[in-house]
Amino acid sequence: MIQVEHISKQFGKIEALKDVSFTLNDGEITGLLGVNGAGKTTLMRLIYGLLQPSSGRILVDGVEVAQQPDRARQRLGVLPDDTGLYKRLTARENIRYFGELHHLSPASLTESCEELIELLGMHNIADRRAEGFSLGERMKTALARAIVHQPQHIMLDEPTNGLDVITTRAVRRMLVALRDQGRCVLFSSHLMHEVTGLCDRIIVIAQGRIVADGSVAAVIEQTQTTSLEEAFIYLSELPAQEVTHAE
Repeated sequence: MIQVEHISKQFGKIEALKDVSFTLNDGEITGLLGVNGAGKTTLMRLIYGLLQPSSGRILVDGVEVAQQPDRARQRLGVLPDDTGLYKRLTARENIRYFGELHHLSPASLTESCEELIELLGMHNIADRRAEGFSLGERMKTALARAIVHQPQHIMLDEPTNGLDVITTRAVRRMLVALRDQGRCVLFSSHLMHEVTGLCDRIIVIAQGRIVADGSVAAVIEQTQTTSLEEAFIYLSELPAQEVTHAE
């Protein structure tokens, strides 16, 4: 479980997040929605400890991120907005390196690495250097790297960006499987059909505030619209409203 409690974040005079609170539950896929600049990436960076909050706190399975960032990160698998692969390493070497950083045993690392290469259809790039990879190839490698240590909590920033249809379907199946294993999954996306098909719950952020938190169907009903896209547009134009909890 991840608890976000009254988080605010300022960059100089700009208040990127304003008193944000919610809990992410195990066994649930949550979609994080917001227009560019709404605060999604800032929020995700705060959860995995890349940024420090101006006020409030975040706990990962009871561990406060600001106080014990390394311990909290052991429970997290993160796909950031920048894949940041080591270009001189092959895809397999990139994945294994991160597994080694998480102290996986050689046997466990090999098993996990091969499972992810199979699941994401990476056999044709597994032993190629990352330099020259297409966007989709980089995303697949970065995604495998993020979850090679089988974390309890998975945070993904637009995980299907640049992927072909077949690989996108494989990623979606993987996220559902992780949820069914009791993992907590948070991902951001601008693809409304993807969110509708995958998410048990959505959180909508507008100008640094949460403006909706609930199931897709409930948020659509709450906003009296006919689709998630229409609900999202409506909510994004109401930055000053209070949090809407829709069950």
